[in-house]
Amino acid sequence: MSKLETNTIDTISGTTNLTIGSTNTSSITLGASGDTITVPNGALSGQNYPAFKAVMTSNQAISATTQTIIQINSEVFDIGGYFNTSTYRFTPPAGKYCFIANVANNTVESYLYGRIYKNGVNLAQTLVDATPSVMIPVHVIDEANGTDYYDLRAYAPTSTTILSTTTSTFFSAFRLGA
Repeated sequence: MSKLETNTIDTISGTTNLTIGSTNTSSITLGASGDTITVPNGALSGQNYPAFKAVMTSNQAISATTQTIIQINSEVFDIGGYFNTSTYRFTPPAGKYCFIANVANNTVESYLYGRIYKNGVNLAQTLVDATPSVMIPVHVIDEANGTDYYDLRAYAPTSTTILSTTTSTFFSAFRLGA
């Protein structure tokens, strides 16, 4: 067995792929017991990336009987940079994703919908009898093709205000598997 000692392994200028091992390789060991292996921030090596969680920075009024995009405009985290705080959309690369969102209002309503939309079409929704500060969880797993976009919307029979606290109204997702 040979030993190669170096500080950096890099690709040849003009190439982009680095291959470690070949058809003769049965296993590759990185580090030894007790070593720490560091993956740089931004390297999408984890199987549940990209991922994001975003919240509102202020309450948002919605009009009666109007499907309203909730202005989720502040990222708690955005691994991969696929959430847009200007359009309030998540546009991830192809893969299966788990979406989790909450919508809360401060007005007594007969009902309130919280909806996750895909490409402008209702993908998932939750309908509950509403009371002040009610939370409406919305959950769905969906497969994105790389150009799909997702946003969070609300609908109520009368005008109301969507609450902006980080635990009341938020939108999040993470990729399932590698």
